Amino acid sequence: MQGALDGILVVDLSRVLAGPIVAMTLGDLGADVIKVESPDGDDTRRWSPPADAQGRAAYHHAANRNKRSIVLDLKTAPDLDLARQLCERADVVVSNFKPGTLARFGLDYETIRAANPGVIHCEISGFGERGGARIPGYDPIVQAVGGLMSVTGPPESPSKTGVAIIDVVTALYATIGVLAALYARRDTGRGQRVTIDLLSANLAMLANQSTGWLADGQVPLRLGNDHPSIEPFATYAAADGDLMVGAGNDGQFRRLAEAIGAPELALDPRFATNEARVVNRPELRPLLELHLGARTRAEWRDILLDAGVPSGPVQTIDEAFSLAHELGLDVIDETDGVRTVAFPALLSETPATVRRRPPELDEHGDELRRG
Repeated sequence: MQGALDGILVVDLSRVLAGPIVAMTLGDLGADVIKVESPDGDDTRRWSPPADAQGRAAYHHAANRNKRSIVLDLKTAPDLDLARQLCERADVVVSNFKPGTLARFGLDYETIRAANPGVIHCEISGFGERGGARIPGYDPIVQAVGGLMSVTGPPESPSKTGVAIIDVVTALYATIGVLAALYARRDTGRGQRVTIDLLSANLAMLANQSTGWLADGQVPLRLGNDHPSIEPFATYAAADGDLMVGAGNDGQFRRLAEAIGAPELALDPRFATNEARVVNRPELRPLLELHLGARTRAEWRDILLDAGVPSGPVQTIDEAFSLAHELGLDVIDETDGVRTVAFPALLSETPATVRRRPPELDEHGDELRRG
């Protein structure tokens, strides 16, 4: 079955996570992706444990399927010339070098566009091309300086997220930009430059926290698992662990109160409206946990589901995969002995496919040089 991006050639000059995810996503959607690596290879090839049964780093698997690998040393003339030829043939070039680096190699947008006017040149940086051009862009650094850690974790301890979420979100924003540029090219015949930086993507990702500060100037604080604007919308202690409850409106709160055997809570003026519940959160929590502590998470999951109250136990990743399997979701792909998380969007006519496992270093170098 044809992929949505069949016939699109992507040259991936990036490494680590954000750029490689852009290229992999395009590859999942059908593009032919050539991953250009230095003689040392992508850093993530050495980021283990964990590793698969063959000793290959699982981190590398997360962003590099559906690609062919070629090693090119851009400091040598023949390899640099081949990299330039690849870019001059490409529909999309993806990179995440520091600003200015590509120009030194003659692989920047203006140079490539002169030979390839249709190229979409996607460049990812940490802090943009102006005052932040010299600052290295690493996800946890951006989480720290970009405000994400200030609203994540318990009140006494700023915390980073358990995954490089800014890299992932930046990659998704960048992919949207590339797809929009490809769509525009159908009418204009011209490519364009797509640039994005981790800090800007981080501020966009902060969503209601960013717009809250823009609206009233109040700096958001860490609330742990509580929600700044909704209550109850957090984790609560059940008999055997933490249960996430998301009563997003007054009707759901009334049903929650009835389901736990405390309908009087919804009649209490302190808790009758969401605004009142947010103000009186310290008083509400122990009353909820007094009742929630009487049953297990699994029991409450079923009771609250029947009551129409969103909830679920706090689970480990293996439990999450088991849940997806129970729900009939196909979330795991296995190709040539490598298991990765399947592309999450289902396209009825042009589905995403995994055609290649993540490549070994320079695995396709000979065939690409011949070609």
